[in-house]
Amino acid sequence: MDFFDYQPESEAQDVLTVSQVNRNIKLLIEQSLPWYRVEGELSNFKHHSSGHMYFSLKDEASQLPCVMWAGRNSSLRFRPENGMKVQCYGRITVYERRGVYQLDVMQMSPAGLGDLQLAFERLKEKLAAEGLFDASRKRPLPLFPARIGVVTSPTGAAIRDLISVLRRRWPVAEIILRPALVQGPEAAADIVAGIEEFNEFGEADVLIVGRGGGSLEDLWPFNEEIVARAIVQSSIPVVSAVGHEVDFTIADFVADLRAPTPSAAAELVVPDHEEVRATVMNLILRGYRSLMARIRELRHKTEALHNSYALQQPRDLIRQYRQTCDELRRRLESSMLQRITRDRVEVESLRKRLIALGHENVLKRGYTMALDAQSGHIITSAGALRTGQKISVRFHDGRAGASVNEIEVDES
Repeated sequence: MDFFDYQPESEAQDVLTVSQVNRNIKLLIEQSLPWYRVEGELSNFKHHSSGHMYFSLKDEASQLPCVMWAGRNSSLRFRPENGMKVQCYGRITVYERRGVYQLDVMQMSPAGLGDLQLAFERLKEKLAAEGLFDASRKRPLPLFPARIGVVTSPTGAAIRDLISVLRRRWPVAEIILRPALVQGPEAAADIVAGIEEFNEFGEADVLIVGRGGGSLEDLWPFNEEIVARAIVQSSIPVVSAVGHEVDFTIADFVADLRAPTPSAAAELVVPDHEEVRATVMNLILRGYRSLMARIRELRHKTEALHNSYALQQPRDLIRQYRQTCDELRRRLESSMLQRITRDRVEVESLRKRLIALGHENVLKRGYTMALDAQSGHIITSAGALRTGQKISVRFHDGRAGASVNEIEVDES
């Protein structure tokens, strides 16, 4: 509508509410404008307790209100801060209540770091394909480390916080700091050297490798392949403690354990000595109670035995056993006498039968026994004789010599 086509209010056909106007504008803008990728400097940044991020993107001439909802910003790999130059990808929406438009951000990345991010993703894919991120190769941390190695910068809040937590939780542990560069082009090689030196030393139970927070570029040494492979090849379990909770590096993926912050690393590698003390005291108390219960049980058994009839009347018990032995001896003697008498009778019967069957008694009944006169052998068969053979005939009261004149053998 041209300015000269303006109609007085009295001639307007429709009267709209403010909400209707804002709704029309919202529909018009959101349905007609494309998605934008906008680069600018963060200003008025606020990370609300709800998790949503509210901020503005500005350049030399103007600024653009923006919002990034909690469900989207939770995956950011850096911490947005005022003054940081970023690129945001999203669409223009209208906040009806205030009648203002804003950029509804879907993605955010630090401006100028696209090459680094691409290198990060490529190395991540390469090492993952080699299986260096697999949980199966992760080693457990020692429960009670005596010596803890730390590879980090000797200055800054990170090392102070780490040492403070270690001293508070597990004061008996020895902390060995290997100072290392954690930022800049020489940092990766220095971190690798620190890890290798601890492995050559061989006395550390666990290593903490890391630094405090920073931008992706600041944390880049921990995304270097040489650092990742040094962590993998370490014979000592390695805890990666780089940046803040939202920061992720390649070192985090290959390490045996990833700690969201250096302070959290200290919490993870050592137990709380107060909790350990309480656990030990509880075990001692439980052992003492179990021992006392066992002692009471054995005492009751001892008292029961002490009060038993067997221990109270030992002589009477011995007399009873002696009487029992006497009874058993008498029964044994009686049984033996009966057996001897029975065997004696049986032997006598057998003796009489043998005597009755003896050759002398047989001869007394009228029988005779022929023997060869020359050899003296008993002749048991007529077929064994020969004519003219000299024989001796035995009677019960003597013998007579004879000569065989005739032989007759029964055929049967």
